[in-house]
Amino acid sequence: MTYTLITANRNYSSWSLRPWVLMKALGLDFTDRIEPFAAAVNYEAFRAFSPTGQVPVLLDGNRTVYDSLGIALYLADRHEDIWPKDEAARAFAMCGVTEMHGGFSALRGQCPMNVGVRVQMKPHPVDLAKDVARLRELFEEGLERFSGPYLAGPDFTALDAFFAPVAYRIRTYGLDVGNGQAWVDHVLAHPAMQQWESEALAESWREESHETETGETGVITADYRSG
Repeated sequence: MTYTLITANRNYSSWSLRPWVLMKALGLDFTDRIEPFAAAVNYEAFRAFSPTGQVPVLLDGNRTVYDSLGIALYLADRHEDIWPKDEAARAFAMCGVTEMHGGFSALRGQCPMNVGVRVQMKPHPVDLAKDVARLRELFEEGLERFSGPYLAGPDFTALDAFFAPVAYRIRTYGLDVGNGQAWVDHVLAHPAMQQWESEALAESWREESHETETGETGVITADYRSG
């Protein structure tokens, strides 16, 4: 029996992207099920398949695994290459994944993921500037210590998957991550990321609150979505 991965809109759902791109990049077989954000709050509708009322959710037979970090840890017990093999790289990757999962609140709140648009941002508040500086530091450290092209070495791992939504945010809002841009460019060119983006641009639905959040960050200078 293959896995079923439940995710939401490609254009908006940063947390969905994490396990999706990880499983795609590593060639894990799964059924792809999309449950779109139909409103600003989807808790009751999503409770039909998710104990938290949120996505992503991984179904493995009669077992429900939820939360992007929970899914990554579950998969790591069953599949190789979720984490780097090198011990130092693995420690760096685990710390980076947990930092992303629990931190960067200013980046999340002030730069919502919207794959299909480009925004000329208003001046960065101090808290957002701190988050961007930390991204730059982390990306540059990973590339320097482990020689790239991914954040923990030559292979795509959970660390890259957890920062994959940030790569879209960096591009959408023109954030400066210094030499870390080399990773951004490389990961955006990954075939799995290209597939996600292609599907995001083809989506016909729009969710008003997500669109409003994006518009409040600055001036939308381009919209590449076809729907």
